[in-house]
Amino acid sequence: MNTPPRRIAHLDMDAFYASVELLRYPELRGLPVVIGGRSIHQPELLADGSRRFARLRDYVGRGVITTSTYEARALGVFSGMGVMKTAKLAPDAILLPVDFDAYRHYSRLFKAAVAAITPQIEDRGIDEIYIDLTDLPGDTLTLARRIKQAVKEATGLSCSIGVSPNKLLSKICSDLEKPDGLTLLDESDIPLRIWPLPVRKINGIGPKAGEKLAALGIATIGDLARAEPALLQSHFGRSYAEWLHEASRGIDARPVVTYSEPKSISRETTFERDLHPRRDRAVLSEVFTALCTRVAGDLQRQGYLARTVGIKLRFEDFRTVTRDLTLSDPTADPTVIRRAAGECLRRVPLEQRLRLLGVRTSTLSPNDAPQAVTESPQGELPLSLPGR
Repeated sequence: MNTPPRRIAHLDMDAFYASVELLRYPELRGLPVVIGGRSIHQPELLADGSRRFARLRDYVGRGVITTSTYEARALGVFSGMGVMKTAKLAPDAILLPVDFDAYRHYSRLFKAAVAAITPQIEDRGIDEIYIDLTDLPGDTLTLARRIKQAVKEATGLSCSIGVSPNKLLSKICSDLEKPDGLTLLDESDIPLRIWPLPVRKINGIGPKAGEKLAALGIATIGDLARAEPALLQSHFGRSYAEWLHEASRGIDARPVVTYSEPKSISRETTFERDLHPRRDRAVLSEVFTALCTRVAGDLQRQGYLARTVGIKLRFEDFRTVTRDLTLSDPTADPTVIRRAAGECLRRVPLEQRLRLLGVRTSTLSPNDAPQAVTESPQGELPLSLPGR
């Protein structure tokens, strides 16, 4: 019996966070909208029922862009950019705070809509999935359109889908016709549709590798496909060079993984202003306890126990420090996690202001009897202050 050719789809929600916000504020459709910054920038409801929105030009303080509408991207505003910097590019753009609860809600909705058609789904984050269509009846175009329509009906949002023989090519294809795109590709299309694209379109070629390839005169995926393997190996090492060679030719045997155990569960927060270990001790203590409680809640809801508890600190000079502690028994108890994280914190001299604080659990094992979410532990932040 002949094995059917693989049909792997990559589904990517279009400007996901921004699109969710446009459902809530439809009057902003067609305008440059930026998601990011501080939560205080909530729209103001006016007496006549209309809303007043914050503008980028009004923003003061630290913050980065989480995402933006396509209209804002046309002005040069992209995710990861500093809010103050983007204010110079698009001062009149609308600024909205992030609302991760809403984004997670719509994420669950679109994934459930796809799962009703096929369970062969690999979750790749809040706004993207891979889907194995190989064993489904029906032609590829009809299936892809059916999935897009199901997502639209469930969420009111559009998505873009790329379908090809593997995950690598489908990831590239889903980005080719955004927004609301649908791209089908087979191996014979690679020279015409894939090779002219920049090498950075391959997921796995980052900025540093892209710069090294550019220095070698390799700008497109086609250039990479024609490059001598020996040249690539001399600059990138054997393993990565082999992957570059195969990726440029659209070779990717990775399966769609429908389930994988998490390696760690963590929570962290970046402060709007750098916090002083002594003067802001009360605030830091409250945040620290909340992070431990949330991590414990995540463990309990997902049915895991953790053997290792750790912390992550980022100081005002951007230096990042981590510390870990292995427990004698695995736990999902917030009090135990709080105590262990506190022990980790005592091993770090806190002599600078803090930008970021995080709590992480790892060495996970399934809990056969998932616990009810436990109440928050109490206690002060155990700070290793200078002079103590």
